[in-house]
Amino acid sequence: MNRVWSKLAAPVRLGLFLAAMMGAALAHAQSAPVRVPILVYHRFGARVTDSMTVRTAVFADQLRFLKEHHITVVPLSEVVRYFRNEAPPPPANSIVITADDGHRSVFTAMAPLVERYKIPVTLFIYPSAISNASYAMTWEQLAELKATGRFDVQSHTFWHPNFHIEKRRRSPADYRNFVSEQLVGSRKRLQDKLGGRIDMLAWPFGIYDDELINLARESGYIAGFSIERRPASGRDNVMALPRYLMTNGVQGGAFERIVEGESPNPRSRPEKNQ
Repeated sequence: MNRVWSKLAAPVRLGLFLAAMMGAALAHAQSAPVRVPILVYHRFGARVTDSMTVRTAVFADQLRFLKEHHITVVPLSEVVRYFRNEAPPPPANSIVITADDGHRSVFTAMAPLVERYKIPVTLFIYPSAISNASYAMTWEQLAELKATGRFDVQSHTFWHPNFHIEKRRRSPADYRNFVSEQLVGSRKRLQDKLGGRIDMLAWPFGIYDDELINLARESGYIAGFSIERRPASGRDNVMALPRYLMTNGVQGGAFERIVEGESPNPRSRPEKNQ
């Protein structure tokens, strides 16, 4: 083999060497996990009234940054299909935007910006609040958002329980029944009210464990989402994909680091009322 290689002309040897190097680089790129930051918001407003409020102006600045830096906001379902080996990877420099709970400011403040920038958003809803709690959207508003084609609606359990607390206060059998009712009841109510396929779940308070994951699968869910400060990848359990919790303190460089798949500056804290 060495004699054959030595007899080849130098340009031929160089070409073969470069081709081998390019092939190795391509194989490495294909094997490297695709990392996608998934953001989770809760509510918006002109000023910060609690730790979960992001000022509407801050959200607008974030969307402007994504557009100016050619960051593609992709549907959450597209990323899930990739992680489940059902679709090709999302474009490079992709990000996902979600919002939990169904706060009315999603309709009044978030939706106009979503339409302006023409991006997809996934809403995780717990149905007990809709058309019931004073802070929440109505079923009519949710249906209006869904009809735009920019909002997908998925489950956040039926009434957002703390599963740690419920497990301590219930018998094992009662707890399993309770969890199943929360998971199945949410899917059924959302499908009855809005139609569509409800098969993704945001874990309340980011709480999950193996038992909850198994019950979620039994209840028809194919993906679940927690709250952790890192990008999601195919190496994660698809039933517990991490999301970045977005607060008003995540601005400027902290937001840019999240977009790049890093942790935000730990000194970034929710701002006081302003």
